[in-house]
Amino acid sequence: MEKVKNLVVGAGLSGVVLAERIASQLQEPVLVIDRREHIAGNIYDSKHSSGITVHRYGPHIFHTNKKEIWDYLSRFTSWHYFFLKPRAWVDNAYVTLPFNLNTLRQVFPGHLAARLEEKLVDTYGYNVKVPVMKLRQQKDADLQFLAQYVYDKIFEKYTMKQWGISPEDIDPEVMARVPVFVGRDDGYFQDKYQAIPAQGYTRMVENMLHNPLITVRLKTPFEKIKNDIEYQRLFYTGPIDEFFDYKFGELPYRSLRFDIEQKNTEYYQPAVVVNYPNNFDFTRICEHKYFLNEKASTTVISVEFPQPFKRGENEPYYPISNAQTAALYAQYAAETKKLPGTYFFGRLGGYKYYNMDQAVSAALALFEEIK
Repeated sequence: MEKVKNLVVGAGLSGVVLAERIASQLQEPVLVIDRREHIAGNIYDSKHSSGITVHRYGPHIFHTNKKEIWDYLSRFTSWHYFFLKPRAWVDNAYVTLPFNLNTLRQVFPGHLAARLEEKLVDTYGYNVKVPVMKLRQQKDADLQFLAQYVYDKIFEKYTMKQWGISPEDIDPEVMARVPVFVGRDDGYFQDKYQAIPAQGYTRMVENMLHNPLITVRLKTPFEKIKNDIEYQRLFYTGPIDEFFDYKFGELPYRSLRFDIEQKNTEYYQPAVVVNYPNNFDFTRICEHKYFLNEKASTTVISVEFPQPFKRGENEPYYPISNAQTAALYAQYAAETKKLPGTYFFGRLGGYKYYNMDQAVSAALALFEEIK
């Protein structure tokens, strides 16, 4: 029987942050395991044969307003500042995303765009994000028209593809990620800090794990070793329902498939990310050379197809948050209280749709709790 002091299940961002803190601050040994063949979880990136750095599991742009999170990660990487300005393919044209005052001018005649802009500013103020579902509650006929247009053209079909259910059946907190922005900033985020690790996310994670007290074992599923290992503390970032052998039923997740293709052209599309809300089965196309402004005569794209999660066939990416899943998760969360020394966190362990900075913040908070 192997004995370890701290066992971290999952070499994604959440697990790695906690492992780094335990090793560097508490001077305790940590074993990190992951079922995949690589570290860094869904933020894993690597060099394509073209020389372009590819985000294997879709575009990841780090953004935060929290200086302490930025400063923490800056210990392990230098940064390439990057401001995401995606586009959407709507009515056979590229338009600004999120839908903002510039988009109004792109899709409507000038006089109508001016009237809608005035009403938006009068109602909500300037530089304000308004969730589409909230905008749909407006009594004003013009704002109702705008809300329905955005819902139909930008929101509904994309959401149905992404989540497999209607927008009304998803947690409003998740839906608020696609607002109407009453302003002219074409940036998708307005956070103070927005960047990508200059040498890539994988290198940043390698630097975080570079400690003689940290041991990493890949291609090592927890269920295969759990009966052969003794640990004082367990930190689990895998699916919480899987840990408990689905005793209350399966929590639903969405999965993704990425078709990565090299194109024999210098650039394929006008922006790093283009969303396709209404056309095709895929949701978006990402062109990777934009991320680090890499130069190459060819380019690499990934086409993103949402899928139902099927155990043993694909990866769980997004928890599906709504009232029903919250009740089921609460049953599993109650079970965790019976396991002293075992901690569940991260997107899958905590069944929460975290941004990267939120994942880091939650892992740091957990470390403060246990130290």
